[in-house]
Amino acid sequence: MADDPTFDTRPPALAEECVCVSPLVRRVVAGNPGPITFTGTCSYIVGTGNVAIIDPGPDMPDHVEAILNAVRGETVTHILVTHTHKDHSPAAAAIKAATGAVIVGCAPHHSARPLFSGEVNTLEASSDKGYAPDQELNEGDAIEGAGWTLEALATPGHMANHLAFVLPEEKALFSGDHVMAWSTTVVAPPDGSMSAFMASLDKLRGREETLYWPGHGGPVQEPQRFVRALIHHRHQREASILNRLRAGDRTIPEIVAAIYQGLNPALVGAAGLSVFAHLEDLVAKGQAAVDGLPALDSEYHAV
Repeated sequence: MADDPTFDTRPPALAEECVCVSPLVRRVVAGNPGPITFTGTCSYIVGTGNVAIIDPGPDMPDHVEAILNAVRGETVTHILVTHTHKDHSPAAAAIKAATGAVIVGCAPHHSARPLFSGEVNTLEASSDKGYAPDQELNEGDAIEGAGWTLEALATPGHMANHLAFVLPEEKALFSGDHVMAWSTTVVAPPDGSMSAFMASLDKLRGREETLYWPGHGGPVQEPQRFVRALIHHRHQREASILNRLRAGDRTIPEIVAAIYQGLNPALVGAAGLSVFAHLEDLVAKGQAAVDGLPALDSEYHAV
């Protein structure tokens, strides 16, 4: 673990089953498994009596019903959203309509940078452009309920608007898709930014929370140690990309084939996007060069 993260790929729960995972937290996993979502999106219920829901998840009737059944007889005061991917935010509208709760959290969808001329956002369809919060939360903003507090922590990188939420009563952090125990995070320009992602990891490394509840998979144990391992992993990935450029590779597919040997074919596209994010960052730092502007189909060179 000192050098590389050890991933926990145990399923956290059955789909649509509400599980009490701590004195203040319940979890409902959506029935949307996949190569990027693992066993499904984790929606969290914080508190008892007067409660908040974090990451209501995809707008799937079974999932919305499971959440509403889990809070039946309670008052939902807030619906919090970490970021605007379609597996995290769309159910907010249905739960708001059913409960009257306000939607708070991340800003509406926006990219980390504008599209370059001729560039196509390959993940455009995965973003929830309809998300409209009643209140945007910024770094340090907090909401409160009976016996609980949720504080916003800006963690851009996976997406430009990504937030995490701190539960100080349990020294826990709802980390969204920024840090997950089951896998590394996809960082895909233009919506995501590798430089912002790494800065957000550095921010978490200096904090004192003892447990993370992520957007997919089970909890992150010993989070500071795990985050240090993720940072090391990203630095190693960056070094591997630079080595491939020095060896003569010029395109993202060539680099992916060389450094992701044995990769599940369903994840090749995601790996290419993360390599693109690293290359974009390396070009910005003057450690790599590109013919024209950085793009998925550009040719890159060692400096």
